[in-house]
Amino acid sequence: MPRVAGQIDEAKTEAILEAAAVLFGEKGLSASMDEIARRAGVSKQTLYNRYASKAEIGRALAARRSDAITAPLRAGGDMETVLTAMAASLIRRVRDADKGASLRGVVLMSPEAPDLACAIYAAGPGESLRRISAWLSEQDRAGRLTVPDPDHAAEMFSGMAVGHGHLRSLLGVPHPDADKVETRARETARRFIRAFAPEG
Repeated sequence: MPRVAGQIDEAKTEAILEAAAVLFGEKGLSASMDEIARRAGVSKQTLYNRYASKAEIGRALAARRSDAITAPLRAGGDMETVLTAMAASLIRRVRDADKGASLRGVVLMSPEAPDLACAIYAAGPGESLRRISAWLSEQDRAGRLTVPDPDHAAEMFSGMAVGHGHLRSLLGVPHPDADKVETRARETARRFIRAFAPEG
């Protein structure tokens, strides 16, 4: 079926983002827009119609990752179910070999482009923390948890789930207990809930 004029071809957008993720992982900031277009199999015009710069692509990649990681917060359910799914999502993402390469690419380009690094952080990890914080605030208002500082608690939850995962991914070190993600995620959720359970 032909596309309506002005309609975005999502397959091309996805191809661009996948190509950029691979190239950023391999080359960091030195990956060019031309290389991204070639790897994605699209014209430069198509690429620039969607993303005017590598910074925009970086933000889009980070936002896509944040959406995937925080999907359990939008799915609903009891607190333990939501937090277990959220912890499992964080653990799996940080252990993914491709994501490790992308993370190394961002680290490589950070000294050369601190503004870009900040934009990627804000659109990705920073946005994920904001969403976790907002969800924790809702639980606090409902009396299900006592969370006086939701922003700090969101970082605490993320740290409990991921542990040294980011460091292992950055260094290319194997992740232990790959078969125990669900067990670790459930334990993280339960301990977090106990730590912030209302008194009495």
